[in-house]
Amino acid sequence: MFFFDPFLFALFNADENTPWLSIQLARVLSSWIPNISAVLVLGTLVFGSPAARRTMLMLLLSMATAWVAVRLIRWGFPTQRPFQLDMGTLWVQHGGRSSFPSQHASGAFALAMAIRLGVTRHRKWLVALAWAAAIGVCWSRVHLGVHFPSDVLAGALVGIGSAWLVWHLAFQLRRRGYLRLMPHIKQLRLRWARQA
Repeated sequence: MFFFDPFLFALFNADENTPWLSIQLARVLSSWIPNISAVLVLGTLVFGSPAARRTMLMLLLSMATAWVAVRLIRWGFPTQRPFQLDMGTLWVQHGGRSSFPSQHASGAFALAMAIRLGVTRHRKWLVALAWAAAIGVCWSRVHLGVHFPSDVLAGALVGIGSAWLVWHLAFQLRRRGYLRLMPHIKQLRLRWARQA
């Protein structure tokens, strides 16, 4: 917990005076945004164009990198959640795993950054939607009492950094010719299809 966490957590965490609709919105954002995102990513992997599939693979690599980074940070710096410190109100069932950084925030921002790096300028609406969803997920985790603000801020940084790292490494590998195996694999598949 950082020095600014108690004040910001008290500001954003829902209490008994918070409108019911606000709490329900936070629950929907916290649980449904990751599920809807997973369905859209898998759908694009199956039915999308080759360029869209490449973007989705990079997105999944970005999210996997963020997941590993969060696990390593949590292992090295275990921290308690607000409800474990008797702070605020917890509005969802949650275990007592380490809190810093937020896995939800890192995944949401890895997805948003990967979309930002992978889509063309003609799909700015998709980029804006991804960033809005990521911010909504972060707000919901604090609003529901699951995380401190520093947890979601750190998760956002981990997610953005993971996506940037994955895309930067892929760009460097492609530039140096290490990712040029794909055309050769495609040619092998065509040969096998002709022989069959």
